[in-house]
Amino acid sequence: MQLEKSKGYKKVIKWLKQHKKKPFKFQTDAWLYYAEGYSGLINAPTGFGKTFSIFLAVVIDELNADLSSAASTAAVKKKGSQIQQKRKSGLKLIWITPLRSLAKDLARAMREVCEQLELDWHIGVRNGDTPQNEKLKQKKQMPEVLIITPESIHLLLAQKSTFNYFDQLQCIVADEWHELLGSKRGVMTELAISRIRGLLIDQHPERLLRIWGISATIGNLEQAMDVLVPYDEVLKTIIKSDVEKKIEIRSILPDHIDMLPWAGHLGHKLAHKLLPIIHKSKTTLIFTNTRGQAELWYQTLLAQDENLAGQLAIHHGSIDYELRNWIEEAIHTGVLKAVVCTSSLDLGVDFKPVDTVIQIGSPKGVARFLQRAGRSGHSPYETSKIYFLPTHALELVEAAAIKEAARTQDIESREPIVMSFDALIQYLVTLAVGDGFDDEKIFFEIKQTHAFRELLPQEWKWIMQFITTGGDSLTAYNEFKKVSKDEDGLWKVKSRQIAMRHRLHIGTIVSDAMLKVKYLTGGYVGMIEESFISRMKPGSSFTLAGRVLEFIMVKEMMVLVRKSKMKQAISPSWMGGRISLSANLGSILRKKYNETLNKTHGEEELDFILPLFERQAKVSHVPKSDEFLIELINTKDGYHFFAYPFEGRQVHEIMAALIAYRLGRIKPISFSIAMNDYGFELLSEQPIPLDEAHIKALFTPVNLSEDIVASINATEMARRKFRDIACISGLVFQGYPGKYVANKHLQSSAGLFFSVFSDYDKHNLLLRQAYDEAFYQQIEEPRLAAALKRIQESKIIIVKTDRYTPLCFPIKVDSLRDSMSSEELSHRIERMTAESEKTAQVKKKNNRRKDDH
Repeated sequence: MQLEKSKGYKKVIKWLKQHKKKPFKFQTDAWLYYAEGYSGLINAPTGFGKTFSIFLAVVIDELNADLSSAASTAAVKKKGSQIQQKRKSGLKLIWITPLRSLAKDLARAMREVCEQLELDWHIGVRNGDTPQNEKLKQKKQMPEVLIITPESIHLLLAQKSTFNYFDQLQCIVADEWHELLGSKRGVMTELAISRIRGLLIDQHPERLLRIWGISATIGNLEQAMDVLVPYDEVLKTIIKSDVEKKIEIRSILPDHIDMLPWAGHLGHKLAHKLLPIIHKSKTTLIFTNTRGQAELWYQTLLAQDENLAGQLAIHHGSIDYELRNWIEEAIHTGVLKAVVCTSSLDLGVDFKPVDTVIQIGSPKGVARFLQRAGRSGHSPYETSKIYFLPTHALELVEAAAIKEAARTQDIESREPIVMSFDALIQYLVTLAVGDGFDDEKIFFEIKQTHAFRELLPQEWKWIMQFITTGGDSLTAYNEFKKVSKDEDGLWKVKSRQIAMRHRLHIGTIVSDAMLKVKYLTGGYVGMIEESFISRMKPGSSFTLAGRVLEFIMVKEMMVLVRKSKMKQAISPSWMGGRISLSANLGSILRKKYNETLNKTHGEEELDFILPLFERQAKVSHVPKSDEFLIELINTKDGYHFFAYPFEGRQVHEIMAALIAYRLGRIKPISFSIAMNDYGFELLSEQPIPLDEAHIKALFTPVNLSEDIVASINATEMARRKFRDIACISGLVFQGYPGKYVANKHLQSSAGLFFSVFSDYDKHNLLLRQAYDEAFYQQIEEPRLAAALKRIQESKIIIVKTDRYTPLCFPIKVDSLRDSMSSEELSHRIERMTAESEKTAQVKKKNNRRKDDH
């Protein structure tokens, strides 16, 4: 029967008409492909109903089954009584989501649909915020739809009689798949799908399990689908929306521009310009890149307008769950005028009152910016409005670059994680804690996933040895003999203590030890990192959740505080605060530098910043996209070497160390290093041995790996990566809830294992993984090699000058920031600016004298 003629399809179309809605073609295509047994990936702009493209496909399938069974029931009568034939209840749809805030919103929307279509389905949510009594209810009777995080689905697999949960399962959906794809949480999702699919093949070989992904902003669609649905025998397709979302991007421009721009100061100077935008909008989301920045902006806006008290909130991952919950509800109901937030609100959440978004500072990536823009005007025919507020002048060029990327849909790819042995080891112990596993069957399932399709039999043998004996170097310790073969031939964890410890730490997100913050009088505020609070003295104040708190003491891994009388205080810094510029944005940025001076554009940002570029051209040079600029500046601080690859902070950090090492081979010399997203600085007290003819040899990709190892402490970087790997694989125990092991103890325990494996177990796969992660994720060797290759093909421009230029000044200021208070920094910058202006005036006078002569 054709889908369009089915009763379920007609019922859904009728329901949509009643609500004055009409399905988009990509939605009806998804319903059709689903009915024909396809799996695949949906790609459509934010706000166009990607959720309903798959959810309604499953609903139509269920309605058709229910209606057909009802029809057959009506036809069968015995002595005036009907025989009830209803499709079995149980879990039909697993909806995997990366964010807890997303789960609640999805559940609300799905419940509304089921009620209005008179479908007797229960929609359940299962994540870290789900109360224990709700989890117990789910255990007894699974809901028809379960919205769940990757961690919680692994916790389900760690329970007994797991196969019962998935007996009626029809479909698995990975929502916001781009967000999971490039992380170990994506690997967890791949492994969970492979196991559930394996269980269904065992129990119901005739059953067709459909696997679908949903994504709005991703560049590598084909690869993304291949990672999610790697099974050759499965019918699969990519469904792309043919409609475009209208996005209006506006920059908030300062009244005048500093000729020597520096990062960080400009943002707060423009805070007053946000107030009219906030007041004329219904609800505004103000996105920052870090939690610390969010805390600062919350305080800044309240100081600008005290009337915002009670109408302004702050939302990020370290705020207590109950407070986050209240804020999300308050956004839905339109109670709040504005919310300062981080990425905790930038995925898929449908807040209808939100009509404006503000991005503070560069988002460093096109996909992230478009994702955030989509939070406003969250319906197909509304325009998403986003304002860009620069934190320094040069970020206006990034605004112009993002506008172009949005126009051309030049969106970053997400590279999937492969051969993540720590996640695999954790997964195998999870299965062993649950019903146990057959090693041959599981090896076959794992080999089918994208993450482990290259797994070799000898590597599998090593992993099995590691979880059963601890491997070659840990055989003597019983605590590492976690898994053993049971009488039924399955590998299981028999120790209750090992099982309990393992369940406590299922997941791949490892951060600095987090401590709960609690008022002395009772009531939680949120979470703070141990490394931050360890620097605080009793009586000093800090901000969290928009409140100024006085630190009293740490007691039993709890930070006790009281309300502070101070109006301002330091904002906490959380690890991983600085996001690096994406390769896509770097490439467009280089092009925009050309267009600014040539005036071959129609963008107000580039018009506004033109005087700064004219100044740069006058005192130095503005690099074209096929040029590579090096500035050699001699000041009383020393000899400065500035280079501008425009490849992002992370790549520049390694490139700077590499060039310093290669210069040091020419002549023994020591450097201090600084960098930002545009370039890097090497500073020395002695002249830099730079031969202009050999610049390309200095920036060559030849012998790159060897020189990286020699120029940076690759072993130390791998050692730091190993800490997370040791936690994920269960080598080190992170402690019990409320009694977590201190971060320094985790680091020292992981460091001990790293040393033991380095000395006695050279072929240890976790050791190999630590070096791979250091090289490919932290050092980004492939991107560094590509940047060096591009420099080889560029024209080298070397400029020698005796004063700071607009391009180098932000890098110089950034290098001073860590060692000075904000007041000292401001004075130093004023002095440096004055010195630069003085040098310029002296030069002018000298030039005039020459002309007179």
